Amino acid sequence: MEGALLEPTLYTVKGIAILDNDGNRILARYYDKNVFPTNKEQRTFEKNLFQKTHRANAEIIMLDGLTCVYRSNVDLFFYVMGSSHENELILMSVLNSLYDSVSQILRKEC
Repeated sequence: MEGALLEPTLYTVKGIAILDNDGNRILARYYDKNVFPTNKEQRTFEKNLFQKTHRANAEIIMLDGLTCVYRSNVDLFFYVMGSSHENELILMSVLNSLYDSVSQILRKEC
């Protein structure tokens, strides 16, 4: 049934990544082993993602069959990836929670 709405599941998020301002991985976790199964594929995807987003003003991009939402801070880039048919608002909620959590942790450490 193409075009049908899919119910959200715990597998909505395919991966998350935090990259520095040069596009190097600080943290990355991929939850679907079928999406970029090797470390080399993951890093190639992250470099490509960073190249396409580090100067953009948007909050969402479709890349390699994934919906990617992102947000940047002064020197960090936060990404949440889901499948191409995923609800962007759900992914954005996950991204905002990740961003806010890291911000709170870093604020307490300084």
